Amino acid sequence: MKIIVSVIAVLAFVFPSKSQTITSEAEKKLVSHLEIYDTETKKRTLVYSSESHFEAPNWTNDDKYLIYNSKGKLYKIPVNGESAPEEINTGFAAKCNNDHLLSPDGKQIAVSHHIEENNLSKIFILPFEGGTPKLVTEKGPSYLHGWSVDGKRLAYCADRNGDYNIFSTDTSGGNETQLTSAKGLDDGPEYSPDGKYVYFNSVRTGMMQIWRMKTDGTEQTQMTNDGYHDWFAHVSPNNKKIVFLSYDKTVDGHPANKTVWLRMMNVGENKPEILFELFGGQGTINVPSWSPDSKRFAFVSYELK
Repeated sequence: MKIIVSVIAVLAFVFPSKSQTITSEAEKKLVSHLEIYDTETKKRTLVYSSESHFEAPNWTNDDKYLIYNSKGKLYKIPVNGESAPEEINTGFAAKCNNDHLLSPDGKQIAVSHHIEENNLSKIFILPFEGGTPKLVTEKGPSYLHGWSVDGKRLAYCADRNGDYNIFSTDTSGGNETQLTSAKGLDDGPEYSPDGKYVYFNSVRTGMMQIWRMKTDGTEQTQMTNDGYHDWFAHVSPNNKKIVFLSYDKTVDGHPANKTVWLRMMNVGENKPEILFELFGGQGTINVPSWSPDSKRFAFVSYELK
């Protein structure tokens, strides 16, 4: 009797019934997890999970909310996750991507919205509590990444001549200033808290690496070079730490659903350390997400279930 049961069990495993069919990779659901990492305790805390895909958390400077994008809209959720996400009224800007920012005073939010005419991303500014977006960049595509500490200028990645470079412009719009011109992708420009530099990532040396330059585009200097593809450098508000996303050297671009690492280094030392490994990539930490006290940062990890 024991032998018969064992044979049946083996057959059931080799030839599963419909009710026992193993879920394929393509059939799995992608779950998004909004998390916080504490750089002092080195612990990760889960804030919110959903089977709806979401990306790129910002941390408000009043320490109350995390902002993220999902399906073209923006949402805010309390940092402690005690209540459900609430949609931010972005007016006609309902095709926002994961390049969004809060103004230094916390009163406005800037978004990269794909306009209806040609689906190109352009930058708009609106009140943080919601309202009618105001166009900043006449040309597209433009992908927002940095807001100067004095609140007067934006830095962004844009394709103007068949190549993506870094540009800046006044928040009121008008003429844009080209800051980089190297062949290959330059992306992710972000102002340092002291107002002296713009950090960005560039593939100009063959691998995607972290760079920085003066805000006028001079003194472009490579900051990382240790065998990873590095993206989206975010400087802590106290100007002491830089956190960024790293891919294995075999990965091209910044795709989603990859094994990646969040790494951190001290400003000026350029010796990154791995904080942790996760499943993610595109959408994990595209935008500034440090807490006001510079002790924590928010990010998104993903899971196939």
